[in-house]
Amino acid sequence: MRVSECMTRDVTIANPQETICDAAKMMADCDAGVLPVGENDRLVGVITDRDIAVRGVAEGKAPNTSIRDVMSAEVRYCFEDDDIDDVLRTMGELQLRRLPVLSRDKRLVGIVSLSDLATGGASAPAGRALRDIARPGGEHSQTRH
Repeated sequence: MRVSECMTRDVTIANPQETICDAAKMMADCDAGVLPVGENDRLVGVITDRDIAVRGVAEGKAPNTSIRDVMSAEVRYCFEDDDIDDVLRTMGELQLRRLPVLSRDKRLVGIVSLSDLATGGASAPAGRALRDIARPGGEHSQTRH
């Protein structure tokens, strides 16, 4: 099965010049905890509700702080034609619960979450990925930036 068969296609994209308050409102409106950040038709980062809380609020940043100041600029992604078992393995290794999905010409076409993959028929591999994702620490730990 391919990522394109289970990903979410309707994705709200934030601009890095928008504020973390704007990002939080967008997350509330679309009921999501992550937003891809795009600029000039390219993916330049990802911001999560945790980024806002830990890199923003916990560090005393104001609501008008730009998204660029708290987002993760090193974006991990997958391609829409990738096999879901490969993507789950990658998510486990990187300890990520969600990945932006790009077309082969590197345009954002969606986002895929662990739950998308699990409900898309990959429950056993999703369970293994969750075990890996849930281990402490990792490259994207908030204590490492």
